Amino acid sequence: MSVKIGISLIAWQNDDLPELTKDYTTEGAMEDAGRIGYSGVERGRRMPADTVGLRAYLDRYGVALCGGWCSGSLMVNDIAAEKEAIRVQVEQFAALNAPCIVYAECSNTIQGDQGTPVSRRPKLGRDEVMAYGAKLSELAKWSADTGVVLSYHHHMGAMVQDAEDIDWLMEGSTRDVTLLYDTGHLHFSGADPLAVLDKWGDRVHHVHFKDVRQPVLDWVRAEDRSFLDGVAAGVYSVPGDPDGCIDFQAITDRLRRMDYAGWIVVEAEQDPAKAPPYEYSKMGYNHILDICGRSGLTIER
Repeated sequence: MSVKIGISLIAWQNDDLPELTKDYTTEGAMEDAGRIGYSGVERGRRMPADTVGLRAYLDRYGVALCGGWCSGSLMVNDIAAEKEAIRVQVEQFAALNAPCIVYAECSNTIQGDQGTPVSRRPKLGRDEVMAYGAKLSELAKWSADTGVVLSYHHHMGAMVQDAEDIDWLMEGSTRDVTLLYDTGHLHFSGADPLAVLDKWGDRVHHVHFKDVRQPVLDWVRAEDRSFLDGVAAGVYSVPGDPDGCIDFQAITDRLRRMDYAGWIVVEAEQDPAKAPPYEYSKMGYNHILDICGRSGLTIER
C-alpha cells in the first residue's frame, strides 16, 4: 500500500497564536514545504479563498490540497443551516480533489481560549455524543454525496477529545462519518494512540502525526493550564524529535497492517523561535520516510 505525506502550515502560520509566527509568510511556508518534499498541504486561512485562485496557488508550488480545517456548529445549527454554513468549503474541496474536510465541533469548544484551562473543556454524556453522531451522519452523507469525505477531528478542549468521546461518536454515527486520527491530541488527552487505532482503524480516513514533549504536558496538567498555554510552551513537536515520547514506528506498523492508503500529515504547532519551522518540518518528513520504509509503506510522491 502507498501513502502520501503532507503538512499543515501551522508551524509557520499559527492562526490561534499569530504573534508566534508573525515573521513568517504563507508563501515562504509553501516554498519550504515543497523544497522539503511534501506532496500536499492542508488549507490555511491565509491562502486564496476562491477555488480558481487556490488551485493556481497550489499549482504554483507543486503541491496538492490534502485537507483543511472546518469549524462546525452542528450542536447549535440544524442540519440545513449547517450545510449552508460549510457548503462553499465542501464544494471547493470536492473541486480540488481533497481527501476530506477536517470537521470539528467548535460551537462549544474552549481550545482557542488561552485563559481557560483545558480541564474545563465541555464533557458531554454518552447519549448526548451519540445523538450528535446521528446528526453528524446526515451531514457527512451529504458531504460525501457532494464529493468530499467528512473526517471528524477529535481535539483538545473540545467535546470530542479523548478515547471515550471517540467511542461514543463512532458508535452513534454511520460509516459516512470517518475519523481523523491525531497522535498528539490522543496522547495529550490521556488516550493510548495505538489502542484507538486498533479499535477504530476501519473508520480512519486521514492521519495527523505530531509528537508530544511529556515534561511540558506534565506542566500543563500540574498547573491547570490552557491548551494554547501548552502550545506556546512547546507541548507539541514533529515526529523524529528526540524530545518526543510517541512511538511512531509502532503506529506506521499498524497502518501498514490495516492497509491504510491515505495521507499522513505533519501538524505540529510550535514557537518558531524555539523550533525553526523548516528544520523541524524536514526532521518530521525524514522520520516519516524512514519509519514508513521500515513498515513497508510505499510513499507516493
